[in-house]
Amino acid sequence: MFTTRPELVGTYGMVASTHWLASAAGMAVLEDGGNAFDAAVAAGFVLQVVEPHLNGPGGEVPALFATAGSDSVEVLCGQGVAPAGASIGHYRDQGLDLVPGTGLLAATVPGAWDGWLTLLRDHGTRSLRQVLGYAIGYARDGFPLIDRVPMTIATVAELFTEHWHSSAAMWLRDGKPPAAGSRFTNPVLADVWERLLAEADAVNGREAQIDAARRAWSQGFVAEEIDAFCRTPVRDDSGGDHAGVLTAQDIASWQASYEAPLTVDLADGWALHKIGRWSQGPTLAQQLRLLEGRSLSYVDGVATADTVHQAVEATKLAFADREAWYGDDPDVPIDALVSRAYAASRASLIGSRASLELRPGSPEGRSAALPSYVDSGRAAEPVSSAVGVGEPTVSRTGTTRGDTVHVDVVDRWGNMVSATPSGGWLQSSPTIPALGFCLGTRAQMFWLDEGLPNSLAPGKRPRITLSPSMASRNGQPVLAFGTPGGDQQDQWQLCFWLAHTVGGLNLQAAIDSPSWHSNAVPSSFYPRNWTPGELVVESRLGASTIASLTERGHRVVDGGAWSLGRMSAVARDPETGFLYGAANPRGNQGYAAGR
Repeated sequence: MFTTRPELVGTYGMVASTHWLASAAGMAVLEDGGNAFDAAVAAGFVLQVVEPHLNGPGGEVPALFATAGSDSVEVLCGQGVAPAGASIGHYRDQGLDLVPGTGLLAATVPGAWDGWLTLLRDHGTRSLRQVLGYAIGYARDGFPLIDRVPMTIATVAELFTEHWHSSAAMWLRDGKPPAAGSRFTNPVLADVWERLLAEADAVNGREAQIDAARRAWSQGFVAEEIDAFCRTPVRDDSGGDHAGVLTAQDIASWQASYEAPLTVDLADGWALHKIGRWSQGPTLAQQLRLLEGRSLSYVDGVATADTVHQAVEATKLAFADREAWYGDDPDVPIDALVSRAYAASRASLIGSRASLELRPGSPEGRSAALPSYVDSGRAAEPVSSAVGVGEPTVSRTGTTRGDTVHVDVVDRWGNMVSATPSGGWLQSSPTIPALGFCLGTRAQMFWLDEGLPNSLAPGKRPRITLSPSMASRNGQPVLAFGTPGGDQQDQWQLCFWLAHTVGGLNLQAAIDSPSWHSNAVPSSFYPRNWTPGELVVESRLGASTIASLTERGHRVVDGGAWSLGRMSAVARDPETGFLYGAANPRGNQGYAAGR
């Protein structure tokens, strides 16, 4: 099979991400003696600067990580919660059926700063100034704009000029988007970071300095500016103007945390590690459970029609369960959902024809309850199939279906990180002038129905699409991978996993192998629609495979030859000491670096 690049192999360290500048920054930290945690944090902050249409300081960061010498995997929860004032009644009183996808009502507590700093404090070795310096440099001195940034700005330029004047001042030049490839700076953000560092430098000791910077954000000037900004109503994609409910007290009351991952044992000594019930991560485990023992095959690195069909039907079943059962609720029967017994009870639903129904199951004999918006079928209508290499589809109102960046790192000691930062992208809400960034809109993933696992409630985490992955083999963590892409994240990761473990392809070839995804599942993003039966494929699957899928009842959309996913991955072989890295060629910006 043709591969766009070689799989990187070395012994010192590997960094793979969705932007070459982030990968280079992470590798520079490794070369300077830092470990995988230092490198991931440095890369994560660079991504906030160079991919501003996909993430920012006002967003969040969920991650999986393994420390050298330990066979355990942990979850970093850098996902902020719903504010104290975010009650269903408050939103219903505004005449809303859904949480808007833009503006201030959808803001949760920003989690990225505290998440990254907590990981750095507890597992890194470098100072905050050392790892943050790369991002400050790009914000202060400038970076080249990738094509998608001006394209996104152009789409929402009218919104900026008519309603979000602070964003217009930030992102437009004489009323027009900056040119692709031009040098762009964000000195206000650089000043904010320098001010946080100054407060950190006022105390002694690496860990104490990091904690001081955390407090300066959550209990200092950053939280105060966010609070003040949220009190003024702004236009959102509901068509109205609404003030936010996020306050400085909400920010001061929250901090990042650690928890155990969901771990599922698979064939051939593999175990998959995912974030649990408050993310869509368990859908990958459910899909793999449903496909266990089935006849799956690849020819010259390309999945056969039967393999794609079975995978897509497994996807529909897993994501139907996501809608009915997942959420930040201790009553979610997550162990039952990912069990072999439950998968066996659902496997017969995978037939020879494409299903056009949304069919959640009944784990532990419970009756499934779908959100009224889904159950009524109101949003079961065509959605845009335009897909730009895992980039979001953005409307003129700023509505964004999907988003996100990703970074994976492994070092020579065996430390490993997989992180999927997101939120606070430039089109999500107006720029806060004093801070140089905007707030995220992750609360749009809550439902405004009472009594569901993912119902909106103060202090609750939204059921996010962000879904980093890690895998162990024979009890040792050996693989970290992930992709941006909203609802597609755990579908494109399935394509990668099958290509790697069933097709026998190395990391780069598995990423390059043709991908697919289903739009026959409700979107997690406003306005929460979906298209029953729609299957988007890369044309490299082949004309005969596409024809066979159409004959089976799939409503196939040809997304182009190289259009789906922004995967990256790193791996280690404990026996040889070799490290591996690979990154997505689609879009010409994801890169792996290592030696």
